[in-house]
Order: sequence, then structure tokens, then C-alpha cells
Amino acid sequence: MMFRRGFILFLPRLVGLLVVACCSVSIVYMLACTPKGDNQQLALPRVHSPTVKEGYEAILQEREEQQRNYIISLKKQIAQLKAELQGRTELLKNVQNQYPDSLDIQLDHSKPEKAQANLLAFLRSQVDKAEVHSGVKLSTEYAAVPFESFTLQKVYQLETGLTRHPEEKPVRKDKRDELIEVIELAVGSLNKPDGVNKAKRREYTASDFVEGIYRTEKNKGTLYELTFKGDAKHQFKKIVLFRPFGPVMKVKNENVNMADTLINVIVPLAKRASKFRQFMQNFREMGIQQDGRIHLTVVYFGKEQMNEVKSILENTSKSANFKNFTFIQLNEEFSRGKGLDVGARFWKGNNVVLFFCDVDIYFTAEFLNSCRLNTQPGKKVFYPVLFSQYNPSIIYGHHDSIPSLEQQLIIKKETGFWRDFGFGMTCQYRSDFINIGGFDLDIKGWGGEDVHLYRKYLHSNLMVIRTPVRGLFHLWHEKQCLDELTPEQYKMCMQSKAMNEASHGQLGMLVFKQEIETHLHRQKLSSKKT
Repeated sequence: MMFRRGFILFLPRLVGLLVVACCSVSIVYMLACTPKGDNQQLALPRVHSPTVKEGYEAILQEREEQQRNYIISLKKQIAQLKAELQGRTELLKNVQNQYPDSLDIQLDHSKPEKAQANLLAFLRSQVDKAEVHSGVKLSTEYAAVPFESFTLQKVYQLETGLTRHPEEKPVRKDKRDELIEVIELAVGSLNKPDGVNKAKRREYTASDFVEGIYRTEKNKGTLYELTFKGDAKHQFKKIVLFRPFGPVMKVKNENVNMADTLINVIVPLAKRASKFRQFMQNFREMGIQQDGRIHLTVVYFGKEQMNEVKSILENTSKSANFKNFTFIQLNEEFSRGKGLDVGARFWKGNNVVLFFCDVDIYFTAEFLNSCRLNTQPGKKVFYPVLFSQYNPSIIYGHHDSIPSLEQQLIIKKETGFWRDFGFGMTCQYRSDFINIGGFDLDIKGWGGEDVHLYRKYLHSNLMVIRTPVRGLFHLWHEKQCLDELTPEQYKMCMQSKAMNEASHGQLGMLVFKQEIETHLHRQKLSSKKT
């Protein structure tokens, strides 16, 4: 029934499109048959040329052949358009004959209340069909529709192309108006009396908005999830809105209290003590000092550099008065999947949010909140898209010195890229990880285990939240392409290395460095002569 109503609502638009198509065909035909202006005439041979007759005949013959081919091509296009137009007209007639009564009801303005009820029913059916209340089973990792995130000032987007930036102001008026409308509607919803609690409540404004995510399912509508500051520290208000290609509809208005939500950060490790020291500096500042609701689990493989790693961990514990950590040592070959799986299962407390992390990752306290807000046991898992840093020595090669790490971590086209092909950094509740079956422990070393887990979640009924986040960075480190790789593997490794080194423009400057220096040298010589 809803299909019939939706299709009938679409009929007037279809008729309009058919009329536009006919007009377009007519305009194309008129333009094609219009004689060329004088300035577009072919250049003819000079009168005194000895081959003037032959030249005229050759040009005229060539011109006639071109015109014949062009006319034949136009006739084919017109015939195809007429056939398509006729087919759509027949389809329209069949639908009108099949549903005459329904069409009369939909277009009967004498019954506005019934028409409005039908419209609202259709819009609500769009909400039910969209992935709003629960996840949908997906066939591959490419089938997931990613979210994009935004604040009051910036939009963080995945599909940047060649002209857009990974982080930019919403300069397009339609996008700017869309996000402003959604935020204003959410603020209005928060300030609307609920009819239950008569006590005086605080007045929410746009300045209380923390961040939002949104995505569009092309045949259903746009889903928005907006987070606002709550009434106390670590408390938030979350508004879910849906635009079913029409008016925005409120889906949910709920209080979200994250004051007691603990995150267990699990880091698998082998050697790399210097990287672990850098990681612990970030963990201490963001995780211990700013957030405070965090646990660290380090799963260490082997014994080489183990004492140094334990010493770093113990020193941080003493200096920051931090006791919420676990150190697990495994005497076997490194396996990232095995380390994360062991760390997740080792936890014996209440259900906890697991953040699977690596030592070359930098996160902010804001990201930890995003990790909590985008996970829900039995309903949601969070797969953030992190920002991958380019080689600082290339990015800042023209500077006097390389800036500090904190100054490097800015989201710009020249400094890095959204690592949308990586699925290793993820947040989920331990119960969901256990229920889904954990990692494939047959996978050794690095790579493969993260995609395998990601596909498990996609094939389940859990909703996968996939969005770029502004507080999660992959720090650049040199990629080693080993000699024992096959020629094809080595080539792929080098391509990956190049992609992580710098942007296209920066790599181009390195490739053409010699030409640029030669040009500058010539300019200097030229200026001296003058």
C-alpha cells in the first residue's frame, strides 16, 4: 500500500520529467541543424593556387561526409530518446489504469486531512525502512554507508575528491543551511516542555552543541545524530533526527550519562620501546589527566625490550598515581589479533568499552567521549576513520625546524589523509566482541585480522558507525619493504610507502626538484645580466 502511495506521489514529477526530455530533444535538434557562423567556416584554398579546383572538391567532399555522419548520429540519438519516452509514457498509463481510485484519493484536495495522514504515514515508513533503530545485515565491508561528522564551524568528510578538503567550513549554502536547520531544530526540541517534569529547566543554545554525525541513504533520507552538553560533567544530551526527503522528524530524545563508562585501551606490542614511551606521554595527558575513566591493557610478545616497556609503564603509574593497568606477557610470535583477543578476554570486571589501539596512534580526550557515545551494547559498534599523518620531514622540509608533535596534528590536505581503508582502531563493548566470536586467531603478524572482525559486525544486526573523527591520528613512521618480498609484493609495498609519505603535490615537487632548481638557477643568471 505504501509503495502505491509513494509511486502515485511521484507521478506528477515523472510527467514533468517527460516534458523536459521532449523539450531537450527539440533544442538539441535545432542547435544541430543551425548553420555555422562566418567565423566557423572552413578555410578555403587561395584563388591563385594551381590546385584550386581539386582543393575545393576535396574540402566539399570531406564537409559533406562529416555532415552525413553527424546527421546519422543525431537521428540515432533522437530515435533512442523517442523509444525511451514512449516506454515511460506506456508505463505511466499502465499505472494510472491500475490505480485510478488511489490516484483520485491522493489528488483530492477536498479531503486534506486524509491526504496529510497518508503523507505522514509514508514519511514514517521511510524512517522504518532506513537504518535508524537497528543495523542491517550487509554483504561486504564496502556496503556500509559512512557517516560524516561536523561541529558548529567545520565539516569532516571522507569523499574529498580533488577540490574538497578533509576538514573544511560548509561553504556550500545548501549544506550550511541544512546543518544550521538541524542544529536549531535539535535545540528547539531540547527546550520544548516534555509535559512530565514541571521543574524549571536550563535553556539550551547552539553553544551547547558538541558534535554531530550524519549520513544519507539515497532512497530513504538523511540520518542525523547530535550530541549536546548535559546538565553535569560527563553527561550529554543526544538528539536523533531523520529527514525522509521531506520535513525533519524527531526520532529520539534521550539523556546519555557517561560518568561511569570505563574504556579499556588494549595495545598489542613487540619491541618498539621508544614508540611506547611516546604513546604513554599521550596516554598520560589525554587518558589519565583529562579523561580519568580509562584502563590500559598491554599485551607484550617475547622478552626483548620487555623490561624497558615495563619500566615505562611503572614510572607512569608512580608519577601519575595510576593503577588501572594490566601487563600480559606472551612467549610466542607476534600476532596483533591474538594480542587484542587475549587482552579483551582477560578483563574480569563489568561490561566495558574496548578500544583496540596501536602504539603509533595519538588520541584526544574528545575522541574518548566519541568512543563512548557511538557504542551501545547489543546495538552499536564504532569504527572511526583516523587521520593519517604524512612524513613531517617532507611536509616541513622548507621550514627552519619541524614543529612539535601537537602542532603537527592538524587536519589539512597538505598534512595527511583520512585512512578510510583501515579498520584496526575500533570501539565496542566487550559483550559484543565476545558474542561476535572475537578475532580469527589463525592470522599471524599484521594485517587481515581487523577486516575479518569488521566483516563479522557488518554481517550481524549491529549498527556499524563509520565516520572520520578529528581526535584520532596515525603518526607517521617509516615503512620497511623487506628484501624477501616477491617483486609484486615489493612493488605494492613501495606504492603504500609513497602514499603515506606525502600528498600528490608534495611528491610531485620531489620528482621535479631538479627541474625546479635548474629554473631558479637560470632566473638568477638572467637577473644578473640585466
